[in-house]
Amino acid sequence: MERRKTREIMAGNVGIGGNHPISIQSMLCTPNGDFEAALAQTEALLAAGCDIIRLAVIDEASLAVVRKLKQAAPAPLVADIQFDYRLALGAIDAGIDKIRLNPGNIGSADRVRLVAERAKEKGIPIRVGVNAGSISKASLAKHGAPCPAALVEAAMEQVALLEACDFHDIAVSLKASSVPMMLESYRLMAAQTDYPLHLGVTEAGTKFGGTVKSAVGIGALLSEGIGDTLRVSLTADPVEEIKAAVEILSALELRQDRPSLVSCPTCSRCSVDLISIAERVSNRLHEIKKPVKIAVMGCVVNGPGEARDADIGVTGAKGEGLLFRGEKIIRRVPEADIVNALFEELDGMGVL
Repeated sequence: MERRKTREIMAGNVGIGGNHPISIQSMLCTPNGDFEAALAQTEALLAAGCDIIRLAVIDEASLAVVRKLKQAAPAPLVADIQFDYRLALGAIDAGIDKIRLNPGNIGSADRVRLVAERAKEKGIPIRVGVNAGSISKASLAKHGAPCPAALVEAAMEQVALLEACDFHDIAVSLKASSVPMMLESYRLMAAQTDYPLHLGVTEAGTKFGGTVKSAVGIGALLSEGIGDTLRVSLTADPVEEIKAAVEILSALELRQDRPSLVSCPTCSRCSVDLISIAERVSNRLHEIKKPVKIAVMGCVVNGPGEARDADIGVTGAKGEGLLFRGEKIIRRVPEADIVNALFEELDGMGVL
C-alpha cells in the first residue's frame, strides 16, 4: 500500500511522517508525581514495543517526573497539556520531546505564541489534539452535533493558531469513540493538509472491545495509507495497548520486526489442547525480537501443508506434537512438551 505523503517531524530520535516507520505510542497511568512507578511502566511499555511515551503534565510534581524520566528512559517523552500554558513552558524547560496541545483551551493568542516560540526554539513538535468531546460551542452550534466536518474545522482552526506564530512542526489527531466518525474525520483531514496524522479511536473501551474498535478504525486508515503514528486507547494496562498496536501493524505488514503467529481455529480433527498451546506460545513471543513466522496447527491437514511458509511450526497428532520446518517433520514430542520444544528449536535457530 502507498502511504500518504506528509511533512516530517521529530519527537526526540523518533521520526513521524515522511518516510519514517509508523510509530506506536501509549500514555502512562501511574499516580501523578510517582517517578518510580512511571519509570517501571515506561520500561514495561518499551519492552512491549512502544516507541513514544506520553504523560499528563498537571503540576510541578508532573514536571519533576519529566525531568527524571528524561535522564532514565531511552524514549521520547510527550507532555499532555490542557488549559495551562505555563505547564507547556515548564515541560519544554524540563526537556520534553513533544507536546500534545489544544491551542483552543490554552487562552489568549499571546499564550499560544509563547508556547509556539519556545517549542520552535527547542525544536519540539506540537500535536494538535482534537476529539469529539471537546468541540467548541460555536462549532457545535454551527454543525448541530459532533461530526467529521466539525472535528476537521476545529483542528484546522487550531493549526491556524500555530501557523500564525510561524510554527509548522505539527502533527494532528481527530479522535472519536465512533469508528465511522473517526474514519471520515481523518479522511477529510488527510485531503486538506500534509501534516502527519496521529491515529486513534478515543475512549475505545475495555481490552477486548476496545481492541476490536481500534483495529477496525486504525487498521482501515492504515490500509488506505493514512496515518503516521498511533495509540490504541484501552481501559486496561497500557502494555495491552502496545500489544494491540503491534498486532494491527503486523497484520498489515507495516511492522516486520516482531514474530507473527498463525494458528488454526481447531475442529473435531484436533487431538491436542490447541487453544492452550497457542495461548502459551503467544504469551512467550515477547522473548523474540526478530521477524520469525510461527505456526501452531491442530492436525496434519493444517500442519506442514497449509503452514509450509512458516519458519517453524507444530501440529497436533494424537496426543503428541510434530515440529516442522517447511514440509519436513523435524521432531516428535509429547503434548505436554510441545511449547518448550518449540522454543528450544527457536533458540537453536538463533532467534531468541
